Amino acid sequence: MKRIKPFLTTGLLCLFLCGTSGLQAADYKTKKSYKEWPREAGKFTEAFYRTDEARRIGENVLLYQLESGGWPKNIYIPAELTPDERAKAETSKADVRRGTIDNRATTTEIRYLAKLYNATGDSRYRDAAIHGIDYLLEAQYDNGGWPQFHPGATGYHAQITFNDNAMVDVLHLLRDAAQKESPYTFLPDSIATAARRAFQKGIGCILACQVEQDGRPTVWCAQHDRHTLAPCKARAYELPSLSGAESANITLLLMSLPQPDPAVIKAVEGAVSWFQKTAITRLEREDFINAQGEKDYRMVEDGNAPRIWARFYEIGTNRPFFCGRDGIKKYRVEEIEHERRTGYSWYNRAPEKVLKQYSKWKAALAS
Repeated sequence: MKRIKPFLTTGLLCLFLCGTSGLQAADYKTKKSYKEWPREAGKFTEAFYRTDEARRIGENVLLYQLESGGWPKNIYIPAELTPDERAKAETSKADVRRGTIDNRATTTEIRYLAKLYNATGDSRYRDAAIHGIDYLLEAQYDNGGWPQFHPGATGYHAQITFNDNAMVDVLHLLRDAAQKESPYTFLPDSIATAARRAFQKGIGCILACQVEQDGRPTVWCAQHDRHTLAPCKARAYELPSLSGAESANITLLLMSLPQPDPAVIKAVEGAVSWFQKTAITRLEREDFINAQGEKDYRMVEDGNAPRIWARFYEIGTNRPFFCGRDGIKKYRVEEIEHERRTGYSWYNRAPEKVLKQYSKWKAALAS
């Protein structure tokens, strides 16, 4: 598989080590993708939250919070804002339909504000974090699932969303909140209790959504119908399927539960068995420059290649498939258009984490 380049740039490294506002506005505005914000927020040290730069970013986090308590996605929040950008963000706060848990939005901001409150004692950060948790609690369906957007979501945005680990990320946060684990030690008991109930309902939804084949549990689709819980379609190239990516972190969450009941154990065993059965061997990614001078890749046979998994598997056959924007299922990634082939993660190694953890999990159960 293609190696992942480290994202820790020289400027960000300086920020981590120095704990100061040493980065210039241009570093934030022109050198960072919105995807970097959740990654960077997870790397900030405890000392960083006591700096003026942490407070400056915190003001941006407050600014982008919607009236509903959630946050929109795809914004690189640490950027130094112009007066026009600040005014636009302020007037957009009432557009609550933009609130989402996709791309780690809302959960990232809640965690940041909670840590910033603990470092500064500024009650505005505490209150905004609690407002964000209230948003997550409000957004949960009665069946325990979460939509990608809330409120007023339509289409696939209203479906139960495991895609890109959205619901799993929410559940991790709510579990910490329920237990008042750092950084949520300040939460009132009422919020902690509500978070505990929401977490338990979420686990129940996960168990109910797990797809069965021949009476045996397997894994999950990236999104499930909010009414029937059946696997369902999202974008044109995201057809109903068994997920070889999102299902890994769902399984790891179930494996992290203390004293799992028989239903959880059965779910984990079924998922692990499916991962073992569907692993792809002897296939490696080969990068090249195509005839149009574009970066491209193809999958080639390689006896030494580590095992991998496809993003999507056909329900019923467990056959890997791929899909372009035309919505037509293909069985070789080379058969879909260049833009979708290179602009989406069609293979992954996420289940490897599950299989490595499985023996430890079994040993813990036995003891």
